[in-house]
Amino acid sequence: MNQRIRGLARTYLPILNWGRSYGRDELSGDLIAAVIVTVMLIPQSLAYALLAGLPAEVGLYASILPLVAYALFGTSRALAVGPVAVISLMTASALAPLNLSSVPEYVAAAGMLALLSGAMLLAMGALRLGVVANFLSHPVIAGFITASGLLIAASQLKHILGVPVHGHTLPEISLDLARHLGQVNLATLVTGVVALAFLFWVRKGLAQVLHAQLGLAKPLAATLARVGPIFAVIGTTLAAWALNLPSLGVAVVGEVPTGLPPLGLSGVDWGLIPALIGPAALLSIIGYVESVSVAQTLAAKRKQRIDPNQELIALGAANISSSLSGGYPVTGGFARSVVNFDAGAETPAAGAFTAVGLLVAALFLTPLLYFLPKATLAATIIVAVLSLVDLSILSRAWGYSRADFAAVFATIALTLLAGVEIGVASGVLISLLLFVWKTSRPHVAEVGQVPGSQHFRNILRHKVETDPGVVTLRIDESLYFANARRMEDLILNRVLRDRDTLRHVILMCSAVNEVDFSALESLEAINRRLGDLGVKLHLSEVKGPVMDRLARSHFLEDLTGRVFLSQYDAFAALRSKNAQSA
Repeated sequence: MNQRIRGLARTYLPILNWGRSYGRDELSGDLIAAVIVTVMLIPQSLAYALLAGLPAEVGLYASILPLVAYALFGTSRALAVGPVAVISLMTASALAPLNLSSVPEYVAAAGMLALLSGAMLLAMGALRLGVVANFLSHPVIAGFITASGLLIAASQLKHILGVPVHGHTLPEISLDLARHLGQVNLATLVTGVVALAFLFWVRKGLAQVLHAQLGLAKPLAATLARVGPIFAVIGTTLAAWALNLPSLGVAVVGEVPTGLPPLGLSGVDWGLIPALIGPAALLSIIGYVESVSVAQTLAAKRKQRIDPNQELIALGAANISSSLSGGYPVTGGFARSVVNFDAGAETPAAGAFTAVGLLVAALFLTPLLYFLPKATLAATIIVAVLSLVDLSILSRAWGYSRADFAAVFATIALTLLAGVEIGVASGVLISLLLFVWKTSRPHVAEVGQVPGSQHFRNILRHKVETDPGVVTLRIDESLYFANARRMEDLILNRVLRDRDTLRHVILMCSAVNEVDFSALESLEAINRRLGDLGVKLHLSEVKGPVMDRLARSHFLEDLTGRVFLSQYDAFAALRSKNAQSA
């Protein structure tokens, strides 16, 4: 019993595994990574909180306890958890319809959203439902992230221009921007443009300068370049203080409370749960997919593995801890995780050390943020999210699959025009509908024997041997309710074409992984109708699980023909002497 308990503890608390071998080398790598990621996260956390419509300090709160929770429960050695752009946008979209009247109510509702999301993730982890993420196809995710990046960048232009703009879709934002162009604040515009130019240069050119002129190794130069936003924060904050830019209309962060909020859910309106359940579910799945994708990519580089189901539990714990510490929904971020990885993080303890650094910042450094221009934070967001935009996915999807293109295009268009929730939900729905449509029209090939071999190929693509009395149809899809009737019609139409000479029909089932009850009834109907025509129905290369299912019915007893182990055996047994080439 004790051994079983220890096994469960190590499964659900991975820290008990890597913690046993934790030594000086791991500590050194984790501390260095923590320092670099902390410097990166301070401006990022503030910026993403503002993107979510929350006070800037909430971003710091959401970056402390979640990191500790993930260090306890997570299986990735490099994933850094906290606020990210897409989840922040989805949070703003989820809270906007609530029409909350005060900032404390808005913050409490964000905490409730994180709590619901965390509870859902924990439940999914307990039920081992990591497979749910598979319902979000890569084209849909790519389209959603691209559209979200464009939407986020557009929403931040109001801070660069210094104008009041509202709206949650691209048309709303664009129209409001156009109406207020005459109110652009010049000082704010200059601050924002300078910050943008600097950040773009940092992203594109600083790493090359550090490598070429200072001789730093490329990985180290790239890592240092990624913390460039902190220099933009320091520079523009000093400029705003020295030049008294607020007097010129430049919006600044203002007073940021020192310390941390009390632990627990304060001021929560439990009546908001029905309105937040749907957004929380969508947010949970999107956050999980983004996080697991990053974690798997980084783990593969070090020949490590993660447990997708345990990641659900870890992210659930991170979101619940965020809700209890004044934060909002979080997930694993791509940029910060890559920095954590490149900086040498050896274990999840790097995240815990990063949390300590952010705790120090929340306790002692927040007064220094008073003169931080919001335009700088907006520039930080714009530069970060534009790296997520990949419009080439449209041309690549168009060239490969019109169905995938339809899913990508619909996701991008509806996200931009109708909002993030409708966009991703429609993308998932379209993907599922297209899947049903494609599998309802499976590829069915008539095959013949390749001369001198035991292989069977499509008679329209290869020179093969056939027999006028035998036709073999290879069904390249599992059989279920959506395609059963089509398969029935196709087989009968083929038989009626050569009803005078045809004596045997073989269904080659090498690609059939499932036969549901509707398809079973269609097979029974085909067997009866072919029998009435004097044609025998045979099966070949039936997989074991499918055979087991068929054996539980009367189909095999009523089958007019036989079940062959291989297509070669079937053709050899049934062909006549007058086989011919096709």
